[in-house]
Amino acid sequence: MPAFFMMEFEIGYLGLLLTSFLAATFLPITSEVFLVSMLVVGYDPWITLFYATIGNAAGGWFNFLIGRLGNPIWLKRLKVPERKILRWKDKVQRFGYWLGLLSWLPFIGDVMAVALGFFRAPWGTSFFFILIGKFLRYLVIIALFSLGWL
Repeated sequence: MPAFFMMEFEIGYLGLLLTSFLAATFLPITSEVFLVSMLVVGYDPWITLFYATIGNAAGGWFNFLIGRLGNPIWLKRLKVPERKILRWKDKVQRFGYWLGLLSWLPFIGDVMAVALGFFRAPWGTSFFFILIGKFLRYLVIIALFSLGWL
């Protein structure tokens, strides 16, 4: 294959990595559409699974680290109600790093990753469960695509 086509091929995967990372932050980007579009045009499902998972997990870890840097005073300045803070603290204390498995959920998943960091859940285990949750989400999308359901 000519070098020009190989460069275009690699940029596609890097684009998926970046899109998946940004989708895991508070930006309104959907990496699923980008992933399925790549599958439609013939990109390798296993490589797309790898790049989408790594990018999205890195975004989840970024959210966790943002939460870890958080300061309770900031929440008061942002006028976050005390009951909401206590509710999230209770969830993190009750479920801990297991919440990382759900960090792929739209809207609330980003908040879960930030809350895990903010309320000091163990970082290593939290990172692992965030990675597993993101992996399973993309695996299901690729499986549904392969079955012709997407």
